Amino acid sequence: MKAPLPPQPRPLPDLRELDVIVIGGSAGSFQVLTQLMPSLPTAVPVVVVVHLPADRDTPLAEVLGESTGRPTLEAMDKAPLTPGVIHFAPPGYHLLLESEKTFALSVDPPVHFSRPSIDVLFESAAEAFGERVLGVVLTGANEDGAQGLRAIRGAGGFCIVQRPDTAEAPFMPKAAIQAATPDRILSIGEMEAFFQQLAADPAQGTGAGGTHA
Repeated sequence: MKAPLPPQPRPLPDLRELDVIVIGGSAGSFQVLTQLMPSLPTAVPVVVVVHLPADRDTPLAEVLGESTGRPTLEAMDKAPLTPGVIHFAPPGYHLLLESEKTFALSVDPPVHFSRPSIDVLFESAAEAFGERVLGVVLTGANEDGAQGLRAIRGAGGFCIVQRPDTAEAPFMPKAAIQAATPDRILSIGEMEAFFQQLAADPAQGTGAGGTHA
């Protein structure tokens, strides 16, 4: 009797069938986003949560936009998701996505000591858009994002996690891998190649390098 074949990794998602790409990171993620942002597809809205102190007036969207040449905005309540724009959660607010493709801001209690919380964004994206979500968890020092990525996976969305051995703070990607069984576990260079391939051929049927879950 032949041994069963190992499960095949899911192919790249069809870019034309995605409503949003959501990204979460914490410690060390500024440098990662600076490298990753130029490769992100322009055909799909991108929404990012980075843990920042609420009392710190840091124009993260502006700084990253200037350094990467990509259009960036700090998300506002009821503002629309816009393709080609990378939207950032404002410090001190949870950021949620609504099925009407608009944002909602919340001052509910912090999740994993964080507001904005990656889990809150990811779970709202999974509820609003189901399998039409691509979620990415980057470097970070707590487990925020793990359950949110699990929600995206459970809704049929596509999940990517930074390889922990390439992360400045590996705890967050390790927690996400354990909770969500992601479709790809990639270094930042491999993520760049993944998104470049996705944008070059939206209906591509094979994945870019890296470790497959």
